[in-house]
Amino acid sequence: MITYLETGKATVLENLRIVRGPYLQLGSESSIAIRWATDTPVQGRVWYGESPERLCLVQDETTVTCNHVVKLSELAPDTKYYYAVGSPGGMLAGKTEEFFFVTAPPSDLAPENVRPLRICVLGDAGRGNDIAASVRDGYLKFTGSRHTDLWLMLGDNAYETGTYEEYQRGIFDMYPQLLRSSVLWTAIGNHDAGSADSLSQSGPYYELFTMPTGGEVGGLPSGTAAYYSFDYGNIHFICLDSYGCDRTPEGEMLSWLVRDLAATDKDWKIAFWHHPPYTKGSHDSDTEIELIEMRERTLPIIEEAGVDIVLSGHSHSYERSFLIDGHYGTSDTFTEQMKKDGGSGREGESGAYQKPLQASHAGTVYIVAGTSGFADEVSPHPAMYTSLSIPGSLVIDAHGKRLHIQFVDNEGNVKDEFTMVKTCSLIPT
Repeated sequence: MITYLETGKATVLENLRIVRGPYLQLGSESSIAIRWATDTPVQGRVWYGESPERLCLVQDETTVTCNHVVKLSELAPDTKYYYAVGSPGGMLAGKTEEFFFVTAPPSDLAPENVRPLRICVLGDAGRGNDIAASVRDGYLKFTGSRHTDLWLMLGDNAYETGTYEEYQRGIFDMYPQLLRSSVLWTAIGNHDAGSADSLSQSGPYYELFTMPTGGEVGGLPSGTAAYYSFDYGNIHFICLDSYGCDRTPEGEMLSWLVRDLAATDKDWKIAFWHHPPYTKGSHDSDTEIELIEMRERTLPIIEEAGVDIVLSGHSHSYERSFLIDGHYGTSDTFTEQMKKDGGSGREGESGAYQKPLQASHAGTVYIVAGTSGFADEVSPHPAMYTSLSIPGSLVIDAHGKRLHIQFVDNEGNVKDEFTMVKTCSLIPT
């Protein structure tokens, strides 16, 4: 039994309750999808407006179901909306300060006019254990009252085999605060794929998350939820499937990747997938096939297109590279010449990494961030500036032509950080 109060009148909904969510998907400057699940089939409804006390707009679902997806459109850009979810019979959750979303900045803004953006990144977080809870709490302590615009999960979002029960424990029961106010974007990992299939796009992973298969949030349509792209502010994000899709250069995924990267003119390009091209943590990029093939086949494409940051999980370690380019072999083939900048990337030390706008092979930073559920031992890889065995999350702050990236441990302390700056001219070598 759930009671809600609207315009001074209490209403009781018998034998109906929310069992998952609400959670936010497909956030753009003018639209968003709100998802939740009920234990009884009903027609879903979302109330929304710019004040929790005045949810004057209503959008109804067209079907009766337990798994609700309501898409809101014609929203104002860069605007905070409050919402509630339920059915025509009444509200089930929301109508408070905690249930809100913020639309993306207008896509046509000059970079210097895009407001500061905050992105949270979690890798291998899906055990639903005490470590995952401490990483969550460490991030929330770190970010405080500052809003998280969006968050990324780098795969292995549910252990051990990606069942509905494991997603409930690993995501929906673990991150209710982030889920209801920040748009989530996910990559599939090998543990997610234990109950899901990328070719048929079936199984819990594909049924629980809504991806922009048609390019509806910017980027080139991929036609599949296994890999996709989207824009937010002056950033272009690319998510790849490093496990279940064809990784050959002539395959559909990498052919799409070439076209997608050629079509974007955003200042920043951030790619994420599960299997890291460089790691010496709980996995070894010299010996495992998914890691080898992503390095050999995908990295030449993204470096040619000027991708700035690549995020992965799989290894339960934090590893952050120098600004590098052109290393596609095993770790013993890495050379000093492959470092575009061999410094720390820290403004108070050797200086921020600098890259020209829209330049090929100007350097990429590769980050393994697979410690959001547990941390294993890690050895140094020659491409890496630092390697840590500490539970934590990654925080990306973007403002105009400056990215500041911090690794935050499970107590909310910064354990690594660097800055990347885009310049208007070529950097002398």
